[in-house]
Amino acid sequence: MTSPFHLEALASSHDRLAFASGEAQLDHYFQTQVTQDIRRRIANCFVAVEVVTLQVAAYYTIASASISIPDLPPDDARRLPRYPTMPAVRIGRLAVDRRYQGRGLGKALLADAAMKAMIAAPASFALLVDAKDERAANFYKHHGFRQLGSVPSLLFLPLATAEKVLLG
Repeated sequence: MTSPFHLEALASSHDRLAFASGEAQLDHYFQTQVTQDIRRRIANCFVAVEVVTLQVAAYYTIASASISIPDLPPDDARRLPRYPTMPAVRIGRLAVDRRYQGRGLGKALLADAAMKAMIAAPASFALLVDAKDERAANFYKHHGFRQLGSVPSLLFLPLATAEKVLLG
């Protein structure tokens, strides 16, 4: 059975104006600013498109980042080289249109981000995210993310764990 959604890079042909996740900041960013970030090479954006209607059902952005070794939990830091930072991929924004929520698209986008990070030429240790609120933090924690440092909304997921949790 084939998936009703196709994941691809955001293109000018995608209708961004119809997207409505219910989170005004995420919708506004997607509708008006994401192409500027792509053009400036600040972030890349990927969309889940419904195969039948070609509507954008969800999107996420990723960018390179780093994690300070002292911010990692001691068990994780102990197994790593003594570098000051570890390379990471930051999920900047992730949203699902209201019409498509509850269908597992959020997890599919996380899995896609993890896969892209694992196969990218520059190596990365983890996915990193700044959860915008407690509901978002709980979503990420449900999928294996853990708190990084003393900021409750800053979460990370080692790619080795992502491979098991999201792709396994």
